[in-house]
Amino acid sequence: MSDSSTPADSTKRVIPIQADPQSPARREEMVSLYKKTEKIYPREVVGWFVKWRWVLVWFTQIVFYGLPWLSWGDRQAVLFDLGVRRFYIFKLVLYPQDFIYLTGLLIISAYGLFLFTAVAGRLWCGYACPQSVYTEIFMWIERRFEGDRAKRMKLDKTGWSFDKLWRKAGKQASWIAVGLWTGFTFVGYFTPIRELAHEALTLGMGPWEMFWSLFYGFATYGNAGYMREQVCKYMCPYARFQSAMFDRDTLIVSYDTKRGEPRGSRSRKADAKSLGQGDCIDCTLCVQVCPTGIDIRNGLQYECIGCAACIDVCDTVMDKMGTPRGLIRYATLNALDNGWGRSKMWQRVARPRVMIYTAILGMVVTGFLFSLFNRTPFRVDIVRDRGALARVVDDGFVENVYRVQLMNASEEVQRYRIGVEQLSQSSVEGGGEIKLGPAEARWIPISVRIPPEVAARMGSGAFPVTMVIEQLRQGDQAQIDLRERSTFMVPR
Repeated sequence: MSDSSTPADSTKRVIPIQADPQSPARREEMVSLYKKTEKIYPREVVGWFVKWRWVLVWFTQIVFYGLPWLSWGDRQAVLFDLGVRRFYIFKLVLYPQDFIYLTGLLIISAYGLFLFTAVAGRLWCGYACPQSVYTEIFMWIERRFEGDRAKRMKLDKTGWSFDKLWRKAGKQASWIAVGLWTGFTFVGYFTPIRELAHEALTLGMGPWEMFWSLFYGFATYGNAGYMREQVCKYMCPYARFQSAMFDRDTLIVSYDTKRGEPRGSRSRKADAKSLGQGDCIDCTLCVQVCPTGIDIRNGLQYECIGCAACIDVCDTVMDKMGTPRGLIRYATLNALDNGWGRSKMWQRVARPRVMIYTAILGMVVTGFLFSLFNRTPFRVDIVRDRGALARVVDDGFVENVYRVQLMNASEEVQRYRIGVEQLSQSSVEGGGEIKLGPAEARWIPISVRIPPEVAARMGSGAFPVTMVIEQLRQGDQAQIDLRERSTFMVPR
């Protein structure tokens, strides 16, 4: 590298070089240890895969931005209320004790990712990952203000003018607006969004709501507006371990080397065979449309997010050149090496790895849904009164005091009754009919007593006891009951 190294290089080393061993003449060459990151200007492209990517952009953003505004009865349909420790998801009301369902969702997501990656590579990254989705939105805004790839490159090289100022300012204002609205919507999943909107309009947002709105908005603005491909290449761990889920029968975005090489430019009317060339005309459009700036013709690279933009643009070029599509396509390494057709390639999809992932995912999803929709519609926690573990009251009765937390996990008023098992001749005070409102949680103090003769027969010590909590229906009949174990103390 010559002395024209960019000043932005963080560390440089001067290496003395002797041009000729017989000559005393020496020169110095500046070698940069860190290469400056070059800005990528992705070219706009149209095609089948681009349409599907925009379908998922619209779908994910309609769900994300619209879901907090939906109502379910008198409340927000989806709300994770950390203040009262309740999670509302349409009809479901979940408590911290239901944390196991979050674990189930994470397991389902992990095996779903493993399955889709084993079948067709980085589908999540290319079509549904928030980083890819918001980068696509921000690039669309950039094109509306600054024009196509050539115009953006030219605009960045020119000096400041009124035309450049209003275009850059308009782009930045739009980016900031999208980022702030995204941050506001994110906080709206944890604070009722209508209340949050009123607070925002009256400048009355709390410190935490303000902090997370700005933080998430800034993260969206920075990641999608500036960092873009650097997040996928350097920050996302998935790019590093994806190869562990690939094999030679995984569908990936591939360049057909046998068909495309040797590459070379030529006119539309020229015969590639007579020129000794392959179908690739070396137009570099596949590189220009790549959001991470790689050349897919160099083979599979960890930077490839599987967006298939290179497939769409290459098919367009093949149409213009009058050659078959598919020079760049979704294919497997075995299919490329062995010249397999589409049917043969798809037959290899149902291989042992995919079948195992599918079986495990199916079992986990089935178990998750069965547990979720058959769970008991109330929760119980029992805590002994530490101030008085056991005491002797009137007439020699032995009494233990407990605190029972009842949590109504439904959206209807429910009635409950508390009883005791395993204690002979016991009586319960405070465990009569208890009424809880929708999604209400309440601590209920109860006392359990046994007669002195029973206590004498049992002797001193700790004895097992079972609390029976019954949910009542019409006619005071038990509809559902839960049993929780505790201990009954008999003093000396």
